[in-house]
Amino acid sequence: MKDKFFKYIHELQDTITSKLEAIDGTAKFQEDTWKRPEGGGGRTRVIENGSVFEKGGVNISGVHGKLPDSMQKYFGVEDADFFACGLSLVLHPKNPMVPTVHANWRYFEMYDQKGNIVDQWFGGGQDLTPYYLFEDDAIHFHQTCKTACDKHNLEFYPKYKARCDEYFYNTHRNEGRGIGGLFFDYCKASEDMSMQNWYNFVTEVGNSFLNAYVPVVEKRKSLSYTKKQRDWQEIRRGRYVEFNLVHDKGTLFGLKTNGRIESILMSLPPHVQWVYDHHPESGSDEEKLINVLQNPIDWVNK
Repeated sequence: MKDKFFKYIHELQDTITSKLEAIDGTAKFQEDTWKRPEGGGGRTRVIENGSVFEKGGVNISGVHGKLPDSMQKYFGVEDADFFACGLSLVLHPKNPMVPTVHANWRYFEMYDQKGNIVDQWFGGGQDLTPYYLFEDDAIHFHQTCKTACDKHNLEFYPKYKARCDEYFYNTHRNEGRGIGGLFFDYCKASEDMSMQNWYNFVTEVGNSFLNAYVPVVEKRKSLSYTKKQRDWQEIRRGRYVEFNLVHDKGTLFGLKTNGRIESILMSLPPHVQWVYDHHPESGSDEEKLINVLQNPIDWVNK
C-alpha cells in the first residue's frame, strides 16, 4: 500500500504543478529534492512571484525510521518505527478576490521491532480560505467535494465537512480559518472499509482537487482590487499563519520528526499584516466574511 500511494502522489504532484503553471502563465515551480538523515526524503516544488500565484508549494515526502519519543507518547506506543508519506499543497494568490487553498493527502504505517505493521491509516482533505466571499465559489468547491465523497459513502461529506469546520478553527479568535471543505484522519480498515477502499476514496478526493479549485481561480484572477482590499487580504493571511503555527497537527508532526523546515513552513505567505485590534467596518464585505467564518454554512444545501 505504501508503494502504491507513494507512486500516486508523485503522479498527482506532476499533474497539479503542470496545471498551475499553465494557469499562472509566468512563473514556474522551482524543485528541490531532499533527504532526511534518519530515513527518506521528498520533492518540494515552490512557485513565487507569478502573475496569479504570489507564493505556493506542492510538496511530496516519504519519511521513515524510529518514531520520536514525543510522538510515541502522543500515540501511546513504545519503541515503534514508522513510515509516512503524503502530498501537501498551499497556494496564496496575488489577487485578494482569489482564495487561498490548502490540501493534503497522506498515508501512515507504524511497525513493531520485528517490522510487522501494527497500525496504518490514511488522512487528508482540502479546504478553501477566501478573503472576499463569493457564494457561488463556495458552493462549487463544496459540491465538488461532496461529489467525490458520494461515490464512496453518502455519509462521508457531511461527516468530513463538519470535521473540517471543527479542525480549521482558530479557537483563540473564535473563527474558522476559512470556509472549509473536507478533513479526515485515522481512516483505518474496518468491516465496511478495507485499506484498498480507503485508498480509492482518498485518491478520488485528490483527483477532484483541480476541479474544485481551478474554476474559482479562472473566474476571479482578473478582477480589479484596491490597496484597501489588498491590506485586508494580508490581515487575513495573518490568521492563516496563526493557525498553522499554533494549531496545525501536520506542522507539529514535521517539526517533531526533524522534518525539512523549508518544506514545513512553505505554507506561510510572503506578505502579512497584524494590525492592532482590527475590526472590519459594519455592513462591509469584510464583515460579511467574518460572520460566515464564525458561523459555518451548509453550502451544498444553501
